[in-house]
Order: sequence, then C-alpha cells, then structure tokens
Amino acid sequence: MGQTTGLPLYNQTAVDTAAVMIRAYSTSFGLASRLLAPRTRRQIETIYALVRLADEIVDGVAAAAEVPPPEIRRMLDDLEAETANALRTGYSVNLVVHAFALTARRTGIGTDLTGPFFRSMRADLTRAEHTQASFEDYVYGSAEVIGLMCLQCFLDGRTVPADQEKRLREGAQRLGSAFQKVNFLRDLAEDFEALGRSYFPGVTVDAFTEADKHRLLDDIEADLLVSGAAIAELPRDCRPAVALAQELFAELARRLRRTPASRLRTTRIRVPNPVKLRIAADAVYRHRLRRTSVPAYSTPDAERAP
Repeated sequence: MGQTTGLPLYNQTAVDTAAVMIRAYSTSFGLASRLLAPRTRRQIETIYALVRLADEIVDGVAAAAEVPPPEIRRMLDDLEAETANALRTGYSVNLVVHAFALTARRTGIGTDLTGPFFRSMRADLTRAEHTQASFEDYVYGSAEVIGLMCLQCFLDGRTVPADQEKRLREGAQRLGSAFQKVNFLRDLAEDFEALGRSYFPGVTVDAFTEADKHRLLDDIEADLLVSGAAIAELPRDCRPAVALAQELFAELARRLRRTPASRLRTTRIRVPNPVKLRIAADAVYRHRLRRTSVPAYSTPDAERAP
C-alpha cells in the first residue's frame, strides 16, 4: 500500500490536529465525542478545535504571550477572514481552519453560523458587562450556533421532516445555551477577577445571592428540559454522546444548586472524573442497549429551594 501524499495527507494531518486539541483541552467534551461514530466524531472535533483556537486568542495564550490588545483583535479578525476564505475555497494554511472547512463544506455550515460566533468572540475584547439583549446575542453566537453546527454533523447525509428538524434545531440551541450559562455560573469569580467580565445582566459578583443563583439555574433548567426532550429525535448513533453531554451539565447544574452562593464567588465547581465515567456508562446503556430516550432534566424540590 502506497504512502498517502498530497492533499489527502494534508487533510488527514489537519483532522488529526483537531483531535489533539480536544483531547488536550476538554475532558467532558472529549469523553462525549468518543461515543460518536468515527466520521461524526472527527467532524465534531474540527468544530471544537476552531472554537478553542478563537477562544485562546481572546482569553488565553495571546494575552499570556503579551500580545498587545489591538494585535489580539487583528488576530481574531484574521482568523475569521481565514475561516471564511477556507469555506469558499476548501483550503487553509492553518491546519485547524482547514480541518473545520472540510467539515463545514461537507455538512453545509456557512458564515451564517461562523459570523455570529466571531461576533461574540469579538465582544469579549470590548464589553465588560451585558444588557439582556447583548447577553442573548452573545450566548447565541458563542454557544447556540455551536449546537447548530454539531447538529449539521449529526444530520450529515440524512433527511428529516421539517417539523422534526425544527425541534432538533431548538434542542441544539437550548443545549448550547445551557452549557454556556452553566460555565458562566461556575466561572463567576474567575471571569470577573481575571478578565473583568460580568456576563449575567444585573448580577454583581460581590453581591451574588442565593436568589440570583436559583434564578439563573431555573433558566438553565428550562433550557435543559427542551434539549433533553429533543435527544430522542436525533439519529440513533448520535444519542449516547449528546445524552452524555446533556447529563454532565445537568449534574454540574445540580452541584451548583447545592453549593452556597457565597462559595460560588470563590470556588469553581467540577464534576469528579469517576462521576463522569458513571454518567457515560449510563448514557451508553440507555441509548445503545435499551435504546430509550434520555429523561428530561429535573431537579428535586429539595435542591431547588432557595
């Protein structure tokens, strides 16, 4: 068998690079992606890699490398332009962008989704606090469109009725929204102290209360109820992975519910790895062996009480 060369080799190297990023940066997302069929998993990895690359420009390594703020903005603009060009041509000198373009061109992801994403990333460079309108726009661009991109991959090569697609799209958006809001809540102190940001409108970190916490978690729970109900309508081979992602964040939300608001101002809550593995095993059992739908997210009344 001859050695792979040329464009096939470049494509494979780009896809492999995306896989390295998800393994290095995310245990939860990486764990869930392993439950997908190989082709779908590789597609999801390319989406995650591009998102992570942009996020590192805005929040991570660029600043750590002492890149000046105007240059950071230019880097983000260049990444968006490079992504749009790769969507058009199918090629990029940036391996992560190239891998994403392979997925996007196959599954129909376009600038209607990447544009809002980069708009939200750009907002992090200039906005420290949000109004309700800017918060909703930010969550759409930074999280809901990611859910929609993943859904494009799940439906790759499949046709579903329009009403089912509508429910799946709402579920994908609401799951992305829940993920983002949970992350905002558990990173409350770090975002404010390290980055000077307060994402939730009207919430002051120094005066964060139990009422604030439960109000935000009620909103997250509403998102998870909708996304959980949509999982049963996904293609069967995608359900275990999405169910795992759903339940990991539902478990994190439950832990946040039990944690005093005063502690959330200083501590980042996590789901321990043994618990993640238990949830993963349960997701596989329910969706591959028993082939039943995931139960909608719920929180016991005792945990919901302020």
